[in-house]
Amino acid sequence: MATGQLFSRTTQALFYNYKQLPIQRMLDFDFLCGRETPSVAGIINPGSEGFQKLFFGQEEIAIPVHASIEAASAAHPTADVFINFASFRSAAASSMSALKQPTIRVVAIIAEGVPESDTKQLIAYARANNKVVIGPATVGGIQAGAFKIGDTAGTIDNIIHCKLYRPGSVGFVSKSGGMSNELYNSIARVTDGIYEGIAIGGDVFPGSTLSDHVLRFNNIPQVKMIVVLGELGGRDEYSLVEALKQGKVTKPVVAWVSGTCATLFKSEVQFGHAGAKSGGDLESAQGKNQALREAGAVVPTSYEAFETSIKETFDKLIEAGKIPPVKEFTPPQIPEDLSFAIKSGKVRAPTHIISTISDDRGEEPCYAGVPMSSIIEKGFGVGDVISLLWFKRSLPRYCTQFIEICIMLCADHGPCVSGAHNTIVTARAGKDLVSSLVSGLLTIGPRFGGAIDDAARYFKDAHDRGLTPYEFVEGMKKKGIRVAGIGHRIKNRDNKDKRVELLQKFARTHFPSVKYMEYAVQVETYTLTKANNLVLNVDGAIGSLFLDLLAGSGMFTKQEIDEIVEIGYLNGLFVLARSIGLIGHTFDQKRLKQPLYRHPWEDVLYTK
Repeated sequence: MATGQLFSRTTQALFYNYKQLPIQRMLDFDFLCGRETPSVAGIINPGSEGFQKLFFGQEEIAIPVHASIEAASAAHPTADVFINFASFRSAAASSMSALKQPTIRVVAIIAEGVPESDTKQLIAYARANNKVVIGPATVGGIQAGAFKIGDTAGTIDNIIHCKLYRPGSVGFVSKSGGMSNELYNSIARVTDGIYEGIAIGGDVFPGSTLSDHVLRFNNIPQVKMIVVLGELGGRDEYSLVEALKQGKVTKPVVAWVSGTCATLFKSEVQFGHAGAKSGGDLESAQGKNQALREAGAVVPTSYEAFETSIKETFDKLIEAGKIPPVKEFTPPQIPEDLSFAIKSGKVRAPTHIISTISDDRGEEPCYAGVPMSSIIEKGFGVGDVISLLWFKRSLPRYCTQFIEICIMLCADHGPCVSGAHNTIVTARAGKDLVSSLVSGLLTIGPRFGGAIDDAARYFKDAHDRGLTPYEFVEGMKKKGIRVAGIGHRIKNRDNKDKRVELLQKFARTHFPSVKYMEYAVQVETYTLTKANNLVLNVDGAIGSLFLDLLAGSGMFTKQEIDEIVEIGYLNGLFVLARSIGLIGHTFDQKRLKQPLYRHPWEDVLYTK
């Protein structure tokens, strides 16, 4: 492996399995370091394509999303690092696929628990093809002031505190990602900081070893000293011991192997990582520390003295004039995300939508403050849900029953009415359900099903003003306004609409008052003296009875009743109900596999 530097200020990566936070942290690090281009060239989300919006400093950018590794590699040939956030189940296969791309040079595998046999295959392929694997079970790595992998080094505050926004003189390699953050901090306190840091991962078989990276650091001119943090278990550190003995490492190495406390336990103990388990004296922390010390590395007597040893080694290099001064600068301020700033109380921002009928922020959705579980446990029906979502209160059972009756009675009125006809024609044209439904709904208006609100409005105004049916009807006639809720194409005095009769019967039995309905019946009595088909239709019945429901329940003020009628609540009942029938007609036509509809010539009057 050896070679030299893995990353630079122009390095770009492909990020596998979209995770918003680590990608945003990479982009924030780029901005902090003054990079001109984002380090994430593309995102791979199997089966998905498009763009993901993220921030590069103050600017919002769109990063391409690709459905496959092959497509992403072809679209971004300069991206030579593959950051794999796949689960342990798919990490090996996706990593192998990335290694086989000619453009990919480095693969970082974040997942823990990748099968050892799969990892061995990845290692063998990478070595045979001169590629580098970092991980599995790694947080990644960082080149200070240039590039970082995922969540390496944690938050921006920690990165600034550890001076990782600009290069130092120390090469650092560790098995542990968590301890890397601790050492970045320690190294920044007593030296000019990190040049490059790598966490190889805690699995038994890491894709690249401690000695791999130490030998690589030895070839990087900017790295003046090397810090190594190993751990008990395995024999990886002994390859470093051999490299030191053979003189392959010419730069000062300060090393410590953690896990010396394992000797205090009577039985073998697993320390977090899969590989952190001593299998004898050679694999013990004491044995490794002694071997490193004898090979020429600076090894302290304890972890507590590790920082002091790093400082002493660095100071000697300073005295020898081998480390030039680092030019300090103040990194730019990373803009805070609005959501975080709001939570911390630093800013306040207006909302864009107001909702008073439902809330999905808790453990379960609530309708007008009533949890979903309560709705089910109390046996609420569709009428109860409508009362909560439309009227923001739980209406008495007779009210919700009336709502349900209205829906049932108005669900359909055959295939010949305009709404059903439109839906049928559209469905037969091969259109989808939503298109067919909407084509029927668009016919609802003053002439078809949309007169409930007008009927309620006119009946209420006339009744409340004390107008006689004669005064009301004739007054409307003088204004040139049709009396909504009166009249039917096929029903008449001797063949009244059965739906109207059913609604009236229910209301007379359950409503505390039916004054508006009785007024509508009086108007019907008068209009029937004018024409046999001027009967009270279902719009008029629902409109007048809904007025009685609102007024008789005692749960609405006069202002609220007027607002309900004005907004169009009552027409909403017809729209909701008729949607059931229109959907049924759509399914019916598709089930029957009906062909494209063409209106017959003989049913058209052609005239000049």
